[in-house]
Amino acid sequence: MSDRILILGAGGFVGIHLARMLAERGEQVIAVSRQPIDLALANVEIVIGEPDESDHFLPLVKRSRAVIHTASRSTPGSSAGHAMAELQHNLRPTVALLQALQAHPQTNLLYLSSGGSLYATAPEELATESSPVRPRSYHGAGKIAAEHFIGAWCSQYGGGATILRPSNIYGPGQHERTGFGIVPTGLGKISRGETLTVWGDGSATRDYLYIEDFVALCIATLATPMSGGARVLNAASSVGVSLNELFNVMEAVTGRPLQRSYDTGRSVDTPRVVMDANLARQHYGWSATTSLHEGIANTWAWFNTILR
Repeated sequence: MSDRILILGAGGFVGIHLARMLAERGEQVIAVSRQPIDLALANVEIVIGEPDESDHFLPLVKRSRAVIHTASRSTPGSSAGHAMAELQHNLRPTVALLQALQAHPQTNLLYLSSGGSLYATAPEELATESSPVRPRSYHGAGKIAAEHFIGAWCSQYGGGATILRPSNIYGPGQHERTGFGIVPTGLGKISRGETLTVWGDGSATRDYLYIEDFVALCIATLATPMSGGARVLNAASSVGVSLNELFNVMEAVTGRPLQRSYDTGRSVDTPRVVMDANLARQHYGWSATTSLHEGIANTWAWFNTILR
């Protein structure tokens, strides 16, 4: 029976939060992860593997009313110089999923795209869903290509999809991992008294979105069946914060200094991306409610539990 929610990338930071929250709400979840995950809940079926062929996805899709695609193997920085890896590890499995969904167009798709790696906005301007996209990295190029493939699947087979373009998601549960997430990286450096290498002068501006706020939007999109076609929505706090301002908040929360070393900026990084989330507010009554200081404080409190 197609009553489950299939989560791809369930072992990742966003995926495990979604799996846990959906399960706690009584949903039947199929959690697909490359590695074993600690998610001992009766209504969560864990599948260990990395499906990348349509035949791999078919038996999973057949049992699911919705698919949440959170899986990603790259960041803008890690994808530099690795175009074929982006194709093989990210875009190819997504296209294989869509081919499996051709036989099940009634299964809704929630795809986690990107905001910061797609938009190129002018100073003081908020990026809307209709703003020009100019990916500077293979990671961003792969995301926009996936969005177009999803749109084509919807057009050809009558599928319904929601594409979320999140800003920089952070919060408890996000472990340090090279190139993935400035917040855990910065807090880790603070905890050990190490120096953080900053690409550029620290003026690069983004908005930061707390994980629980983002999960709330994901759940809202799944609450009712998606209409045919692909809808793109920004998911963001819409508050621009420079890296240096972010570091100041980290220092204020922890009461400790963050030693920094500034290096030459990278070509894959956009100087400023701050996103407008008005469409998400219009469609779902959603907005980010967690302030940066509160979110960093919650993250630091969690961080200290894993340092013991």
